[in-house]
Amino acid sequence: MFYLQTQLTLYNFDSYQILDDGGDMTHWIYKKHPALFKKLKGIVEESVTGVYRLYQLSKKGKLCIPTMNVNDSVIKQKFDNLYCCKESIVDGLKRTTDVMIGGKQVVVCGYGEVGKGSCASLKALGAIVYVTEVDPICALQACMDGFRVITLTEIIRQVDMVITCTGNKNIVGREHFDKMKSGCIVCNMGHSNTEIDLTSLQTTELKWQRVRPHVDHIIWPDGKRVILLAEGRLLNLSCSTVPSFVLSITATTQALALIELYNAPDGRYKQDIYLLPKKMGKFLSLIYSLKNK
Repeated sequence: MFYLQTQLTLYNFDSYQILDDGGDMTHWIYKKHPALFKKLKGIVEESVTGVYRLYQLSKKGKLCIPTMNVNDSVIKQKFDNLYCCKESIVDGLKRTTDVMIGGKQVVVCGYGEVGKGSCASLKALGAIVYVTEVDPICALQACMDGFRVITLTEIIRQVDMVITCTGNKNIVGREHFDKMKSGCIVCNMGHSNTEIDLTSLQTTELKWQRVRPHVDHIIWPDGKRVILLAEGRLLNLSCSTVPSFVLSITATTQALALIELYNAPDGRYKQDIYLLPKKMGKFLSLIYSLKNK
């Protein structure tokens, strides 16, 4: 931020854009340089959290520039969320624990695009997969894909792994940890690092033991151990790699969104949040389809 602050102080930017992931840059400019914020040619945001923060600004009537929501575009949802997580979930688990997936009982919390990819990958390797889901449509999709939809409380005592993919807060709490069997692996694939309630585990009765990078054993007084990966942060970003193909698609999508906002004639985009035009998603899909022939 110091470097950016220096640049903004020394140079007069007539018009520029923000390419953001999480909304931190957008909100920093909004708070520290409000006059500059109003002169932006547009914002492109690619994360769930960043889009949520933009909608909060919009509801308050403080979003005074056009914004492109790349996160909810079809091509981003499918490639960055579905197909990327389909590969990175197993990569992250193997790198951190060397666990055998086949035969394990796994509960996946959330059946959005991330949950769908994670479930498909785990099922393909022979895991017995359960799904928790509050959205009726996603729950029905999980049923039609062959997964048993259940509540976390019902299944928590018997599963070998708990994987969160919701983006919400405190999906796995202390009451769930207390019921887990020894050796249960807990990790997060959702965007937010608050899906697992770690605050409830920071007590004097529980002992934390770091066994290797990104792997902690939480030890109960009776000797039970729960294995927590990446301290509840994103498993696919902390403990595995993201395929370059996916990064290429994501970066190209963001670049097209920036170009669209910058070159758009006056009046096409108002002070609101827009989805990436579907024609751009189709254009990108065609390019990468031809590239892979």
